[in-house]
Amino acid sequence: MLHFTVDADKCTRCGECARDCLWGVIEMDGLPVVRPENEARCIECQHCLAVCKPGALSVFGKDPADSLPLKGMFPDPARMETLLMGRRSTRRYRGEGVDPALIRHLLEVVSHAPTAVNRRQTTLTVVDDPAMMDRLRAEVTAEALKLLHEDRFPAGWERMADYVRGCEDGTDVLFRNAPHLLVASAPKDALSPMADCHIALSYFELLANSHGLGTVWNGIAKAMFTAIVPQFAARLGIPDDHQIVCVMSFGLPAVKYHRTVQRPGGTIRRAEF
Repeated sequence: MLHFTVDADKCTRCGECARDCLWGVIEMDGLPVVRPENEARCIECQHCLAVCKPGALSVFGKDPADSLPLKGMFPDPARMETLLMGRRSTRRYRGEGVDPALIRHLLEVVSHAPTAVNRRQTTLTVVDDPAMMDRLRAEVTAEALKLLHEDRFPAGWERMADYVRGCEDGTDVLFRNAPHLLVASAPKDALSPMADCHIALSYFELLANSHGLGTVWNGIAKAMFTAIVPQFAARLGIPDDHQIVCVMSFGLPAVKYHRTVQRPGGTIRRAEF
């Protein structure tokens, strides 16, 4: 049920909610209305709630007063550009963990990341306990080294074998001593699992950096969980019907960067018809 309601005293009859409703669920009949036969088309985007300037509209029982106002609250372009260019891949971390309340808050905000047709099928599996992360680190490394020493390392993964070999002296090449890990997965039959998961972790990376945390896209850990020692995916609770798309290590950084780098930029083409 949409529980679509309109406060007639606040509603200005502007029709913005109906115009912005992608699937035509909302119609204007003096006031905005949702006819029962149209409810099933709703993708739960809540654009109607967001676009109503006076806050006259409620859907799914949501009170507009509980939403954050946007006016004057977006970062200015200069700060946003500095965040985008200034984030670095952090591979040196302090020993202590991040406040669990902050981790929960970050993940709640990241749940607003866009997904295909607003299906929201991305699952973020977090290792928020540093002691658990230490156990995971030790066991994954031990199993990967065992495969290496017994000449049972999967064929075609020679580069990963080199990384694992680098752990023989006790160096944590696989997880970079990070106290936390975040795994993004989605059902294999989802509409857009790759894009949805990458967008979610991109949101997390930028938000975490704005809170002073360090992050690194951990392709080595992804390879471990998907090809080298895949049994650990099940132990982390990743659903059997999911594909692991990307993994991120994060925590309090043990390194401080002071300026952006200077890159020439990628290949940019100006299309001409």
